[in-house]
Amino acid sequence: MPAGLPFATITGLAAAYRRRELSPVEVTQAMLGRIEQLDPALRSFVTVTPEIALAQARKAEAEIARGAQRGPIHGVPIGLKDLCDTRGVRTTWGTMIQADRVPAADATVVAKLFDAGAIMLGKLKMTEGAFAAHHPAVAAPVNPWHADHWTGISSSGSGVAVAAGLCFGAIGSDTGGSIRLPSGANGVTGLKPTWGRVSRHGVRPLADSLDHLGPMTRSAGDAGVMFAVMAGPDPCDPTTLDAAVPDCLAHMDAGVRGLRIGIDPSWVHDGCLPETARVIGEARNVFAELGAAIIELAMPDRTRAMSEAWTQLCAAEAAVAHEAWFPARRSEYGKVLAGLLDKGRAVGGIEIARILQDRLVFAGELRTLFADVDLLLCPVHPFGNPTAPELLSILRQPGGGDAMLRYTAPFDMSGSPTITLPGGFDDRGMPVGFQLVGRHLDEALLVRAGHAFQRATDWHLRHPAL
Repeated sequence: MPAGLPFATITGLAAAYRRRELSPVEVTQAMLGRIEQLDPALRSFVTVTPEIALAQARKAEAEIARGAQRGPIHGVPIGLKDLCDTRGVRTTWGTMIQADRVPAADATVVAKLFDAGAIMLGKLKMTEGAFAAHHPAVAAPVNPWHADHWTGISSSGSGVAVAAGLCFGAIGSDTGGSIRLPSGANGVTGLKPTWGRVSRHGVRPLADSLDHLGPMTRSAGDAGVMFAVMAGPDPCDPTTLDAAVPDCLAHMDAGVRGLRIGIDPSWVHDGCLPETARVIGEARNVFAELGAAIIELAMPDRTRAMSEAWTQLCAAEAAVAHEAWFPARRSEYGKVLAGLLDKGRAVGGIEIARILQDRLVFAGELRTLFADVDLLLCPVHPFGNPTAPELLSILRQPGGGDAMLRYTAPFDMSGSPTITLPGGFDDRGMPVGFQLVGRHLDEALLVRAGHAFQRATDWHLRHPAL
């Protein structure tokens, strides 16, 4: 394997293909070999698909050789979160109830990636039903930076595989933070698009009105490349937005000079551990040095209520998603997801109506806020990069779960696009991320700002020693 290949960027790989310096077949073979070598310990894949990958690689290689390059992800090996339907390849949803399910058709997002020439290395592990814990029968993925630390939820396999150089990008999904939490925990870049930007047709839901699909990569530019392929209207999913998909690379080098970046110091630092606060402070300084105007503001008073209301709304929608199996097959569920579904079945209609009304008001308040700023800067979560016992202790405290989602769930409730970027390391050498939040449909600006930060820093270029 050429030195540095596992951590090449998608854009760099595409350029190497054009120059005939690398071929999709040799890259795919190298990545399959790396998965075989490292993933028994990291456990990021639930299913590896070497036959499919090599067939796709041979097709891509022949097309590129005759000058028929489909775009920047043609011939690029990626991983797919195991809630995206894949024709002829089992899609488990992280569950036992669908452990042997083999779809007859690809999800729209998968079909789009395949049409663009991406190569499927396999399906990546995830928490049960995309909620908060892996099913007890599933061996959870291992953080490649240190086995004792959290991998993030629910796109745990996606975060681990990208960080460990087992794929060049992956699909993640985000209902309450499930692109952002594993991106921060594993030191990768994650883009959560505006709700409705990416079709959910053929994707197993956690909570339909909260679920977002997006890319997890090693750079902002790569996230923009994958997003442009994944996004767009889909007649099979009437909730997709009929909006033009931007070329995120077109103005990616424009920098952030003159952009207005908002931060609420009280909200950002309330309850944050020192390593999280340090990362936010350093990111703020970098953006200021790059010419952005840092504007201190106050987040809407309703923001905290959104993270608290999220659990009830998610629970109710998850109960709908699982009503064909739960509670009839309760014994096949892990207790964490079963507990959420019990809660969802008990939530009253008046309670849900109140949450939905508050959600609409919060989204309007954010629109008003974005009249004065272009982006918001905030943590991914308050707790740095915890070990598993530390996280368990946090979650057992009153309000611990709400605290974990304080900075992520509100932007699922509003449907706002966000980008998560590696922002530094804690005193134990573990990565800590931060997020930028944008206006609806402003993913290109998030990619541009993320790229500017990554040109000025090298956190995203650091990789775990494996």
